Amino acid sequence: MTTDAPTTGPPLHVNDVVARMRAIGAPLPPDDGVAVFNRVYLSVTEELQRRLADGFFQDPGGTARLAVLFAQRYLAAVEPNTPDRHPPACWRPLLQLRRDRGIHPLQFALAGINAHVTHDLPLAVVDTCRSLGCGPHRVEWDFERVGRILDAIEERIREELMPGPDLLDAADPLTHLLATWELEQARQAAWSTARILWDVRERPRLYEEFAHALDAGAGLVGRCLLAPLGGHHEATLPPQSSGNSAGAIS
Repeated sequence: MTTDAPTTGPPLHVNDVVARMRAIGAPLPPDDGVAVFNRVYLSVTEELQRRLADGFFQDPGGTARLAVLFAQRYLAAVEPNTPDRHPPACWRPLLQLRRDRGIHPLQFALAGINAHVTHDLPLAVVDTCRSLGCGPHRVEWDFERVGRILDAIEERIREELMPGPDLLDAADPLTHLLATWELEQARQAAWSTARILWDVRERPRLYEEFAHALDAGAGLVGRCLLAPLGGHHEATLPPQSSGNSAGAIS
C-alpha cells in the first residue's frame, strides 16, 4: 500500500514522487498545460517504479536515487505550495502559458519534456553522483535503461496526443513542430551535459555559468514549442492514473 507523501519538502522515495504527482494532477482541469505533462510523467514514473523491482536495472538503489532527484526538480518548479517558489527559466513558458487554449496538448507535453530532460536531467545526474559518492560512469548503464522508459513518453504522445490521420497532414503546423524536437537526441545531449558539469563541479563559478546558460537555452526552446497554432484544443489523455502503468518496456 502506498502512503500519502508529505506535501512539503522534497520527496525521498519513488512512492512519494508518485503520490505527489497524483496530488498535483487531481485538482487541475484536463486541458491545463501542467496537467497534460504531469499525466505523461506520472505514467512513466509508475513504469519505472514497477521496473525497479523486476531486475530491469543493474543498480536499482542508484536508479531510484536518480529518479527521485530528477523528479524533485520538477516538483519544486510546479508545486503551488513550494516555499519561495521561483521556477527556473526552462519551466516558465509552460507555467505562464498553461491555460492558453490556442496551444495543443502535444505542445504542452513537449515543452515539459524539453524542460525536464534538457535542463533537469543533467543536473539530477550530477546530484545523484554527489549523493552516491561516485562518478557518472557508475550510473551510465542504468541511465540508458532509464532512457528506454523515457522513450515511452514519445510513444504515449504519438498514441494519445496526436490528432488522427484524418485531421493531420504533412502541411499541418503540428507535424512540423513535432519534427523539430527529438527525445533521443535531447537525452543523449543531457548525458554529455552531465559529464561536462561533473568535470567542472570544483569550479563553482564556471559550473553556475554553464547551468544558467543551460536553463536559459531550454527556456527559449520551450517558448518556441509553445507558440500558439490557433484554434481550441481539448486534452485527449485519459484521466490521471491511480494504479499500475500498462506500459511494456523490455
